[in-house]
Amino acid sequence: MHVLFSVKRVAFSDPFLSHRRKLFSWFSLGAAASLVLLSLFIFGNSLRVPKVAVFVPQLDTVGANSSLAACPLLPCNASHSSSSGNSNSNTSKSHEYKSSAKMTEGGSAAVVDGTNGVNNVSDKNTESVTGLENSTFSSYLLSESNKGKHEGDLVGDKNLKNVTVLLNEKMHVGIHEECDIFYGKWVRDGSKPYYPLGSCPHIDRDFNCYRNGRPDGEYVKWRWQPYGCKIPSLNATDFLERLRGQRLVFVGDSLNRNMWESLICILRESIKNKKRVFEISGRKEFKKKGVYSFRFEDYNCSVDFVASPFIVQESTFKSKNGSFETLRLDLMDRTTTRYRDANIIVFNTGHWWTHDKTSKGEDYYQEGNHVHARLKVLDAYTRALTTWAKWIDRKVNANQTQVFFRGYSVTHFWGGQWNSGGQCHKETEPIFNETYLQKYPSKMLALESVIQHMKTPIVYMNISRLTDYRKDGHPSVYRREYKKSTDQNSTALFEDCSHWCLPGVPDTWNELLYVSLLKYGKGTWKS
Repeated sequence: MHVLFSVKRVAFSDPFLSHRRKLFSWFSLGAAASLVLLSLFIFGNSLRVPKVAVFVPQLDTVGANSSLAACPLLPCNASHSSSSGNSNSNTSKSHEYKSSAKMTEGGSAAVVDGTNGVNNVSDKNTESVTGLENSTFSSYLLSESNKGKHEGDLVGDKNLKNVTVLLNEKMHVGIHEECDIFYGKWVRDGSKPYYPLGSCPHIDRDFNCYRNGRPDGEYVKWRWQPYGCKIPSLNATDFLERLRGQRLVFVGDSLNRNMWESLICILRESIKNKKRVFEISGRKEFKKKGVYSFRFEDYNCSVDFVASPFIVQESTFKSKNGSFETLRLDLMDRTTTRYRDANIIVFNTGHWWTHDKTSKGEDYYQEGNHVHARLKVLDAYTRALTTWAKWIDRKVNANQTQVFFRGYSVTHFWGGQWNSGGQCHKETEPIFNETYLQKYPSKMLALESVIQHMKTPIVYMNISRLTDYRKDGHPSVYRREYKKSTDQNSTALFEDCSHWCLPGVPDTWNELLYVSLLKYGKGTWKS
């Protein structure tokens, strides 16, 4: 149907029409010029470096590590030109830059969110993690400010559906550029540590290098400096205020206990009345398996540790020939009820998987009523993490609880492993030559493969690279009191080159936990 409108025309004289044409002509030119200027203004602003603080989440770190020594026969700061060393270095670098987990160009904390239509890991869970370099994590994003830093870093992959990569987000914690907080270097800093040597009574004797007679204090005079930005120091008072009325729980092995004790000491240092910081059961030794809880009375909060070295359940299998120990890859540890409703959970597992039973994998790994006659440790580790991931997705309320996974902490045994005469004694400074950094741990590749299928956002703290530099930070022979020269031969046979002196490297992990909480935290942690 057509609707006709009647329009009444008004007649104007010729002189008026001439003026009207000139008026519209000048108006058109003015409008066009305004549009051009506006376009130039907008384009110019888009090229400016943003003044707001930004933090780019990533996963892998360039040059991360395994538990094998990088230079067992040479001083780690010495330069050499052996063909084997160069070959290893080139192989390592190739792996590092093409690691499946790298997303932006380093090894930052990353929030991995599997809610965008990616299927969960198969219940049968029989696939191994061979070829993880070709997984969806081989797709990276590189910020404009860092383009060209590493050739060959970018590998396109259209399957990257479940990874939340946040660019150009505001972060009001003193970071003024796009930054990967786990990719950087150690620099000397005389203002460290967060708590004076010998001041904290809650450090296990094995980690208290100062008490055990370590003569040098250089290992506490280093600060982690990410490339291209500055991160804030851990403000203990602010940390406790944001944690008021909440629970933060570390779940894992003795390396997480190392980190837990570090945080207790950092936060305690800010409290005037130290008696108002205490372990609720009164225990002063924390090496035995169990659940430990430090209460900060003034803030009505607690920082807890749950000993669960595998996260999954240690068990016993009864057969016709008797009983023997197994590891249930399909069941979570029985301690889960003690932490699943916490506000913040920091998981880790890794070092116990390098022991004889786990590494051999013979008649040890159990699923249901079946004990595998032989199973590769990396496959078993992946299955255990899949059990953990499914439990998180089912049992943890992501609206209430923030979940972290702290990556693998590197060991530095020269000349053998922990049980075969390995040493790190008399190491007094970090590694400076990146040639000696080790390959990214295969276990962390397995972790990333599992995380990408999860529905629950996970913050992955990739601390492997930053720990690899710190060959000087382990207790070594100072894992116990060390006074007499006659102790040297016997003590050196059992050096600790896995854990860290406190104060020391784990203080930096907590510093980075603080930064990550300010970025990804819920509720009171939101800036």
